[in-house]
Amino acid sequence: MDSSNQSKSLIKTSPNSKYDRPSYTLSTFIPRHAQSFYIALRALNVSLSMIPDTTSSPTIGLMRLQFWRDAVTKILAGTPPKEPVAILLASAISDLHERTQGRARISKGWLTRIINSREQTLTNDPYTNIAALESYAENTYSTLMYLTLSALPMASVTADHVASHIGKAVGIAAVLRGLPFVAFPTPPAQSPSGGAANSLMMGGAKQGAVMLPLDVMAQAGVKEEEVLRRGAEAEGLRDAVFTVATRASDHLITVQQMLSNLRAGEDVGHDFEHEGEEGHQYSVSDARSGESPLDEINRAFGVFMPAVGTRLWLDRLEKHDFDVFSPELLRSDWRLPWKAYMAFRRKSFD
Repeated sequence: MDSSNQSKSLIKTSPNSKYDRPSYTLSTFIPRHAQSFYIALRALNVSLSMIPDTTSSPTIGLMRLQFWRDAVTKILAGTPPKEPVAILLASAISDLHERTQGRARISKGWLTRIINSREQTLTNDPYTNIAALESYAENTYSTLMYLTLSALPMASVTADHVASHIGKAVGIAAVLRGLPFVAFPTPPAQSPSGGAANSLMMGGAKQGAVMLPLDVMAQAGVKEEEVLRRGAEAEGLRDAVFTVATRASDHLITVQQMLSNLRAGEDVGHDFEHEGEEGHQYSVSDARSGESPLDEINRAFGVFMPAVGTRLWLDRLEKHDFDVFSPELLRSDWRLPWKAYMAFRRKSFD
């Protein structure tokens, strides 16, 4: 069995696979030579997300995160620890290196950034403001997309710029989707899979917490104790959810405007705020001969497919008047495969 099939089997057979079904569904849009890396990377993300509910204390969780930091060094050296996901990721990177003749460069810094960002979910420390929430989304979901782009391989300021906005939208929406699970975690003793499900949605919680930005909560008059006592009926909660959801939606709107500008022969319309940071340095030698920024986006479009699922969920949230506790929002959306196919075919998120 090759590394791609091994990675897919890990996700399909995991008891938590249904909570990462979108990643498996969307893997079909990733170029074949990079699929094994994409699936292994998402398996790593699942493993990291499960740490809070598979460890008995934050201290042990920190030790587990340190294990993964050390594992990344060994994985990139081709000597992974004897841990299934680590072995699969090392195999996928080796396969990718061979298939791209060494042109795909997987950043240790980006892998470590994803691991480091999970520390906040160990204790459910609140986001001080919406900018801090965006930073978390950038360091997790956007960075997953940067790594996938590098596997194509692609080093493009335009592609990274689009990935940054989409990743922020996906990450912000993930916080909202996970709010009911974090506020009212299922006791592991009652439902062995409940804790892991919670952790995959938003890092889990052993005690209830409200993971919304403090500035948004203050503006809307939301009090954590009220949410934990009254749930969806807490005063100001829907207003706070609306504000956060609007920020996620704004990032998707920005992406669509960027694509429209490129199709009109213009630049994207604004600078990439992370250009010049680690992993975001670009050179003429990185570009394919004769490939325009629009060509780069079209070639990498499969990487951007998480935008489709996020747009669908945000639309459903609006339909239910921003009641994040609505049972309808907890169900998977059967339209995702078709909507993703149409978006990929049209190279548009309209």
